[in-house]
Amino acid sequence: MGDASGELDVFDAGRCAGGYALGLAVGRRFAGAIRSRMQQDVVLREQLLPFASTAAARPLLAALQAANSERYPHYWDELLGTADGSGVPLLHVILVNFRKEIQPFIPKAGGDHGREEEEGEPDGDCSDVLIISDTTAIAAHNEDGNVALLGHTYLVRATLPDGLSFTAYTYAGELPSCAFGFNSNGVAFTLDSVPPVNDEIVAGAIARNFVSRDLLEAKNLEDAMHRICSPSVSVGHNYNLMDVRSRRIVNVETASGNRFAVHEAGAAPFFHANMYRHLQVKQVQDENSMSREKRAAQCSVDSKETALSLLGDTVDDKYPIYMTGPTLHTLCTVLVDLDEKTMTIYRGNPKNGDITLVLPML
Repeated sequence: MGDASGELDVFDAGRCAGGYALGLAVGRRFAGAIRSRMQQDVVLREQLLPFASTAAARPLLAALQAANSERYPHYWDELLGTADGSGVPLLHVILVNFRKEIQPFIPKAGGDHGREEEEGEPDGDCSDVLIISDTTAIAAHNEDGNVALLGHTYLVRATLPDGLSFTAYTYAGELPSCAFGFNSNGVAFTLDSVPPVNDEIVAGAIARNFVSRDLLEAKNLEDAMHRICSPSVSVGHNYNLMDVRSRRIVNVETASGNRFAVHEAGAAPFFHANMYRHLQVKQVQDENSMSREKRAAQCSVDSKETALSLLGDTVDDKYPIYMTGPTLHTLCTVLVDLDEKTMTIYRGNPKNGDITLVLPML
């Protein structure tokens, strides 16, 4: 499994006949990691599974399955293959892939649904800094998640029937990728969760894991934007899209109701944490994100080195940009260099420059 010690297990599935074959291969290869993640995932065990057994959950789960399997049948087949290959119950695989679309509808103590106030998001805090100047074209990203995800992530490479290949950092049991990845068209992305309040969320609509899986097949930047802005999503998300061939980076914030806002990266460094910055959406006021944004505004960033230094910053004891627990942990840091056409993954604090992998993108 690996990344608890800083290593990252890489699996090249080769050319796959279809979605089920890809999921089956990944499920078999990472069966141990997937089973371990399911056993240790507190959100799955204490929230999602108990809710799934209630009468209130049945129409929500049915609607999510119908909407996503109809729009993305090949990716639904991947889920089926992942479950079969790993020997994990399909329900568990479905629940972790739909967790962001289900959690807001789980009744809380007192009869309320979801969260209107931040209670420590278990697996969704990330930080990004984007720069496009005459001399620098980079996106740097901290992949932050619940500490329980340490040792439960891996890198999947695959070639699809049409010859397109992709590389994706993947959470065990989930579709590639809810984190970051790129494909052989030179399109790459990193993702940041955003926290809309409950009345901004639509039940039973398109799920974010399916949208980001679809991004791995984008032809170019415009096609990538279409793939994230056209679905009627349940919960919004933030996408940092890169196109090596056009040397462009754009930040796209989305929300339910087909709402989106696009910001083109430029020479002035653009930092994004886990709150909407451009799209007008009612959202949870996340002190963690606001603290990271405030700290980023105090730092000068104009190069790869200074971007990595920012993502390794620990000046704020309570809400550091680089996280080491007890709940949230920076799983890894990734730097996409559009001029060198590489994606570099770092272990530990990125300020130390300890490289795990350098992946050529074209």
